Amino acid sequence: MAARFAELDYEDTGMGELTLRRRFDPQLQMEVYEVKLGDEFLMSSLFTVAEEQLSELALAQIRADKINVLVGGLGLGYTALAALRDDRVQTLCVVEALGPVIRWHEQELLPDTAGLAADPRVRLLQGSFFNAVEAKADAEARPTYDAILLDIDHSPAHVLHASHASFYTAAGLSGLKGHLNPEGVFGLWSDDPPDSEFLALLDAHFSEARAEVVSFPNPLTGGVSSNTVYLAQLAEVASQ
Repeated sequence: MAARFAELDYEDTGMGELTLRRRFDPQLQMEVYEVKLGDEFLMSSLFTVAEEQLSELALAQIRADKINVLVGGLGLGYTALAALRDDRVQTLCVVEALGPVIRWHEQELLPDTAGLAADPRVRLLQGSFFNAVEAKADAEARPTYDAILLDIDHSPAHVLHASHASFYTAAGLSGLKGHLNPEGVFGLWSDDPPDSEFLALLDAHFSEARAEVVSFPNPLTGGVSSNTVYLAQLAEVASQ
């Protein structure tokens, strides 16, 4: 058995001290992988249901036979891996702000998502997702996708960095829409319950919008926890 606790990587980033650690949970009799940014726990391999549902629910709404996907935030890789399980996915581009996170996957430090970086459909890009989906003046050069999936901030109201906040506004969503194909779907993970104001904002900018509460067993409490997945879809372009 591996050591009870191991720090697999540490780096002081512009957003704070980023740590990847592995611990053996004697109660659950399993290894758990956790990511911290400063004093905040960002993610854990114990809780992946909603991250996977983010992909599954969004792609289920798309009728196309071939799908190109953009993911904002790589993390432990569960959202990206769930998308790749859909055989229609042709390309999957993941934009991740923190270089060490990409390195974890290239070095296959995370057993559940090992092989993700090597999949020929996948591109892992270091950069700002929010900059990538800003409105661009040159529409011809603007990449577009059938699905854009976002799992970076805790929620629209609780962002990891103040610079992210403008994305969750009318202007930010307008820029995002320019990167979606007709009938394209935007999916967003949130740690908070459904936010009626943000849902109304989505409803004003998309043809359809809803919030799905995803519940899952919490082995730490013995109860049930939940996250929210927002889904918003553009209308089909009418034929001429």
